[in-house]
Amino acid sequence: MYKQERIKPYNGTGDKGQLVEEMFDNIADNYDTLNHRLSWNIDKGWRRKAIKALAPYHPCSVLDVATGTGDFAILSARMLHPQKLIGADISEGMMNVGRQKVKAAGLDSIISFQKEDCMHLSFPDNTFDAVTAAFGIRNFQDLDQGLREMCRVLKKGGHLSIAELTEPVHFPMKQCFKLYSHTFLPVYGSIISKDKSAYSYLTATIEAFPQGEQMMGILQKAGFSKVSFRRLTFGICTLYFAEK
Repeated sequence: MYKQERIKPYNGTGDKGQLVEEMFDNIADNYDTLNHRLSWNIDKGWRRKAIKALAPYHPCSVLDVATGTGDFAILSARMLHPQKLIGADISEGMMNVGRQKVKAAGLDSIISFQKEDCMHLSFPDNTFDAVTAAFGIRNFQDLDQGLREMCRVLKKGGHLSIAELTEPVHFPMKQCFKLYSHTFLPVYGSIISKDKSAYSYLTATIEAFPQGEQMMGILQKAGFSKVSFRRLTFGICTLYFAEK
């Protein structure tokens, strides 16, 4: 078990998946505002770089895992022009916000949302040309199982692109990030979202989540090959790219 799998929202003792669902349902209405403000809008550039890595392969079918409110899905549809894109998430509250955004963007003929347990995806083997995830896999209650499922539904030769928040590894950004994430981030997050513990949980999972070479090994163990990673903005975000 990885360290972040032991960390649960609300310091709960029940099923982590259910607690994560409850937490994201609770903060869904304010999630986008907080996400962009707390990252100073840099998260938009991170998503763009993760999607740009897929562009040379022209995927026709895309699965966006832990899609949340659909930011990654919407940007993928605009940049990659797939025939279909499915956003999968455990939280209906988050996806309901995403559905409104997709309709407003005129992309509802391409993007659909589906409630899924990412530990047991309902899609057949070898379904998608590309699988993506942004800032969600560290909430998996079983990281190995979730990545195996992402690999299973990906076609042979298909590609995985992940953007995930990570703790910087070098001085002084490591120390600055720790100060920011333990002071301003949880306080501001609790004021806007009215959920005192959600952003403390998110900070804790960032610090506990495996990254870099360790994450490359985890992806290879899940069945992926040609795995690479790239740190962005002094290591606050890491992009992972792999092939099945």
